[in-house]
Amino acid sequence: MIGLSALLAAGCGPSEGKTEVAGPPPERVVAVSVQTVQPGPMKDVLILPGETRPSEDVRLAADQSGQVEWIGPREGQAVKKGELLAKIEVFSLKAALDNAEAAFKLSDELYRRRQRLFERKIISREELDQSETDRAVKMGGVRQARVQYEQGFLRSPLDGRVNYLHVDPGEYVSRGNPVLDLVNIDRIEIDVNVPEMDVRYLKPGQPVMLRVDALGEEVFQGSIDFVAYKADSTTKTFRIKVMVDNPDHRIRPGMIARVAFLRRVVPDALAAPLFAIVDKGGERVLFVEDNGVARSRTISIGVIEKDRVQITKGLESGDRLIVSGQKMVEDGIKVKAQ
Repeated sequence: MIGLSALLAAGCGPSEGKTEVAGPPPERVVAVSVQTVQPGPMKDVLILPGETRPSEDVRLAADQSGQVEWIGPREGQAVKKGELLAKIEVFSLKAALDNAEAAFKLSDELYRRRQRLFERKIISREELDQSETDRAVKMGGVRQARVQYEQGFLRSPLDGRVNYLHVDPGEYVSRGNPVLDLVNIDRIEIDVNVPEMDVRYLKPGQPVMLRVDALGEEVFQGSIDFVAYKADSTTKTFRIKVMVDNPDHRIRPGMIARVAFLRRVVPDALAAPLFAIVDKGGERVLFVEDNGVARSRTISIGVIEKDRVQITKGLESGDRLIVSGQKMVEDGIKVKAQ
C-alpha cells in the first residue's frame, strides 16, 4: 500500500501534461558558383557545309574518230601541261599528210615551170592562173592534213593527275567521246550556299576557316573567291566559292567541309555560358547572386560563339552570374557562392 501510494503521487507531479515544442526549420541555402560579367569582344561566326571540288577538272575528248594507238600515263599519274597523253589514228593521218605534202610539192614545181614559160610568152595567162589555183588548193590540203594529224595527239591542258581512263589502247573512239579525266587538286574549291540574310557580310578575298569531316579536327585556312550576284530561285541562297591551298593533297574532291564565315565582331559584348541559361515556361532566364540571394533575369540573346552567347538584354556589367547550381534555385532563394 505504501509503495502504490508513492507511485500514484509520482504520476501526479508537476510534469504531467507537458509537451516539447520544435523550433523553426533551418532556412535553405544553395551552394552555387558565380562568374563576374565583364564586356569583351565576340565573333559572329556562320558555319555552313559544302562539298570539296578540284580547282581544275577537265574531261579530254577525242578531236577525231579513230583507233587509240597509244596511251601514256596511267590512272593516278601526275602529268604536266603540254605533255603527250594519247595518240589516236596518227599512223593513217601521217600517211594522209605525206600524200598532201607530195601533191603540193608537185603542184608547186608545175606552177614554177609555167611561171617561167609565161615570162617567155610560151603559155597564156589563163594556163598560169590554173596552175596557181591548183597550187593554192594543194597548199590548203596540206594545212588541213596537218591539222588533222596534230589532232591525233592528245596533250594535257594543265598540270594535274589522271583521274580516270575511259578507253584502252586498241579501242575505237568517236570524235567527241571522252578519253580521260584530268584533275588538279593543288587547290581545292568549296561551294557553299549562304542564306540571303548573311550574304551581305561576305566579300571576295575575305579569309575563312574550315574543317573537313574526313580529317577530324584539323583546321584549314582559305579565302572567299567569288560571291554570287544572283540568288538561286529555288533555295533563295547565294553561291559562295571558297578556295583553299592543298599542297599535300590530303583534301580530296567529294569530301564534306564545314566553312566558318566571320560575319562581324561585337567589341563590347556581355556574354554568358550557354549552359547557364535556364528555361522557365518558355522564357530564357539567368540567375545572378545579389548579396547572398539569387535573382532571376529574363534575357534576350544575340551572337553565339562556341559555348558562349551574347546577352543583349537582362544582364549588366559587374553582375555575379550563377554558372553552377542555377537549376536548383528560384528567385529570392539564399545562395552561398563557392
